[in-house]
Order: sequence, then C-alpha cells, then structure tokens
Amino acid sequence: MAAAATSPAPAVAWAFAAATCVKLLLVPTYLSTDFDVHRYWLALTHALPLRRWYTDASSQWTLDYPPFFAYFSRFLAVPAPLVDASLVSLPVPDAPPSFAFLLYLRLTVAFSDLLLLASVLLLATDARRRRRPFLALALVLWSPALLAVDHVHFQYNGFLMGMLLLSLHFLEQGRDLAGGVVFAALLCSKHLFLVAAPVYFVYLFRHYCCGRGVVRGLGRLVLMGASVAAVFAAAFAPFLYYGQMQQLFNRLFPFGRGLCHAYWAPNFWVFYITIDKILAFLLRRLGFDIQIPEASFTGGLVGNSSPFAVLPKVTPITTFLLVILAMSPCLMKAFYKPQPKHIIRWVSYATTCGFMFGWHVHEKASLHFTIPLVLIAMDSLEDAKHYFVLSIVSCYSLFPLLFENQEYPIKVLLLLTYATLMWVGFSSHFAANSAQEEKKVNRSGNRVKKNSFAGWVSCSYLLGIVAIELWSQVFHHYVFGNRLPFLPLMMLSLYCGVGMMYSWMWQLAWILKHT
Repeated sequence: MAAAATSPAPAVAWAFAAATCVKLLLVPTYLSTDFDVHRYWLALTHALPLRRWYTDASSQWTLDYPPFFAYFSRFLAVPAPLVDASLVSLPVPDAPPSFAFLLYLRLTVAFSDLLLLASVLLLATDARRRRRPFLALALVLWSPALLAVDHVHFQYNGFLMGMLLLSLHFLEQGRDLAGGVVFAALLCSKHLFLVAAPVYFVYLFRHYCCGRGVVRGLGRLVLMGASVAAVFAAAFAPFLYYGQMQQLFNRLFPFGRGLCHAYWAPNFWVFYITIDKILAFLLRRLGFDIQIPEASFTGGLVGNSSPFAVLPKVTPITTFLLVILAMSPCLMKAFYKPQPKHIIRWVSYATTCGFMFGWHVHEKASLHFTIPLVLIAMDSLEDAKHYFVLSIVSCYSLFPLLFENQEYPIKVLLLLTYATLMWVGFSSHFAANSAQEEKKVNRSGNRVKKNSFAGWVSCSYLLGIVAIELWSQVFHHYVFGNRLPFLPLMMLSLYCGVGMMYSWMWQLAWILKHT
C-alpha cells in the first residue's frame, strides 16, 4: 500500500487498461472518411517506393501529413499482410473491409496510445517535483473527445498528443534539449502543431541559451539548432533528394481549401461569417444589391474566392498575423521570465490562439489544448472551473463527427460519464482542501471562505447545450421540416464558439496576471 501511495504508476496503468477495454468495444462503430484515408496511406507507403509517396494522385486520399507520419504508416504496414493482404494492396479494394482488416487498424490506434500512457506516467511529477493528482492523469486517458475522434472517427491523435506531452515533460524538468528535439519530431509528424513553435522558440532561446555567458550560450544555441536540424533532415532529406519539396509543401499547406472547414469549428471566424450573413440579409431587405456567394452553410467555405458578401475577405496572411498578435502577450511573458512551471499553460494558450484565429481549422484541433490543460486543471479551483466548462464544450463540438444514429448513445454516454467524473472528482478534491483550510484561523479570527465548484453562470451555459441538443434532435424537424438543414450545425458552432472564446480570454487573463 505504501508503494502504491508513493507511485501513481499502477493506478494509471489500470486507468489505461479500462480505457483500452472501452476502445475495444468501439471497434465495430462506423467507418469515417478518415478511416479510408489512413487505410489508403497504409497501402500507399507499403506498395509504392518512397519517391512516389507525395506524388501519387491515383486516389482522392493523397498523403498530406509530414514524412515522420508517413514512416509511421509504413511501420504499421509491415505486419499487415499477415492479417489481411488487402490492407496493403493498391488500388484499395472497393469491398467493405473484413473484420480482421478492421480490427487490425483499430488496434494500431490503441497500440500507438502507449506513447500517451508513457508520457502521462512521466508527467505524474510536475515542474515543482510535486505529485500530480491521479484524477488529472486519468482524465487524459479517459478523454471522451480523444476516444470519439481516434477510436470511432479514426485518427492517431493519442500518439501525437503523447509526443507533445513528452516534450512538455522534458521542458518541465529542465531538459530543454530533449524537449526541443521531441517537439521537432512532432512537427515532422503533424505540421498543425506548428502554431506552438513561436512559444517553443522564445522559451528555449531564453531558458536554454541565454543567461549563461556569450560563449556557452552560443554553444547551446548551435547545439539546439543542430539537433533540430538533424530531426528535420531525417524527415525531409529523402524528398529533397528526389526534388519533391514543392509538391510536399503543397500537400501540407493547401491554402486553397478556404478559411473554414465544411463544418465550422467553434472559433472566432464562426462569428465573423455569421455577422456577414446577417448583414447581407438585412441589406438585401433594405434594397441594396448584395451578391450572395455560392458557398453555403452546408457546403462550407472552400476555394480561393471570397465567401463574404459584406465583410472584407480574409486571407491566410491575415489569420497568421491575428494568431501571432493574440499570442504576443504569452511570447513576451516567456521571453522576459521563462519558467518551466508555466510551459504547459503557455503552449496550451498558443494552440488555443491557433484554433481561434487560424486558417481552415478543424474542430478536432481543440484536442491540442484541452489535453495538456487537464494536467493543470487541479492546480487551483479556478483552473478546475475553467477546464470543466472547456472540456464539455470541446467534446460537444465534436458531436457532428459521429453523425450516425447507432453512435448517438455512445457519444452522449462518454460525455456524461466524463462530466460526472470531473464533477465528483473536482468537488471532492477541493472540498477536502477547503476543509483543511477551514481549520486554520487567520490572525483576525476569520475562517477561510468556502468556494463552490461551479457557479450559476457556468451551469446556465452548460444547460444551454442541452437546449441546443434538444432543438437539433427533436424540435427542429417539427418546426422546419426539411427546411434550413444548416441551422442545427450553425447553432452548435455558434454556441460552442462562445465557450471557446471564454476559454481563450480566461487563459489570456490568467497568463497576464500570474506568469
């Protein structure tokens, strides 16, 4: 018992095992287009030589992740023929996959989550050498958003988040070189984490290279630069040799896809687009000749033409500048006072800025900040209140990904279970802390004031999610029939966008005040 009390590893391992059992139960769920994408990439990297990976256009599911992820797909393809030869055959068969085929691909996702488990175990100790609460670690492994996106919709975010958390662990422990190298490997696996690069650059430059004398600081700068360059060389050198860098970067950064995804991520741009639609409608009613773009609520905003009728066109450079501007307070804090204890919060805020103001943001990108933030969710009551709302909003915003009827009870049950676990766990944790503080009487004889876990504003907002869901599932059909099919999705994006904007502003205020 004493060993179990000092080490969270056995409890975390049991939590991971329980999550794995849930993942196995999700094997027969629906097959998304992302399943087809990764199925094709497995066959592509196995059947074709490396020089054709980024030039092959025989399928619509072209490879558009960086080289390390392509190597990862190639690694997963090695034992695949032993299970089902069609896993690695081109062209991919049109027939539905066999159960062995399906089980193998599902298990590759569960297997890759071992990196997430390892990172969580390492993060059991924070930057101050204090034990993190077991619940904070378990909530990473039990994230309903991660279960839904990876083990139903089908992606490898657990593996990628494991790399990010591993990098953050190294930075928290002062092992900056290792943290920088792992982050470089992450960028070579999924380039969307590039939004955190400014924070990494500023923090590593100031914390690792500066303040140690000119010669030693320069030596460290060269060492860090050479190590990161070596990682990028390992990823991109073969494609540079084959003269495919332009093709590769066109795959990684397809700016022609437009500002928003077909389903609007709940960020700043959902309000911008909605205001434009409202202004266009009002001005047309007043007699103004306003041309409505062809892009609709249901089709998304794609292509190079401006989808806006009234407001100015938004370009990729505009979104880039907005992201950097939103991130600048965090960058200044990291530059003037780089502290390992704040690195998780700074990186999470940077990825939040990318989500809120970035170009063609997918709703799944909310995982990039909700997963790291859970590690510090129990640092204070205010952190717990913030994460409680954020995690529910983030998970609910992913509901449209699981759109088939048979998956509806699954996503609702996952979210309700996680919300209940947070409510009970956070309430118990802070109630115990409050009870200890109440025993301490200050010099004036006043007892420490008790704080409630969730205020009425948060509870009212979360109850609004129930109202949105009831409208989408029940009342919309009775009121409008088959008309306005975009309305439920638009309401969901707008309502969740309010919660995401709150989270961004809350994080910014905390960073300005406390770091």
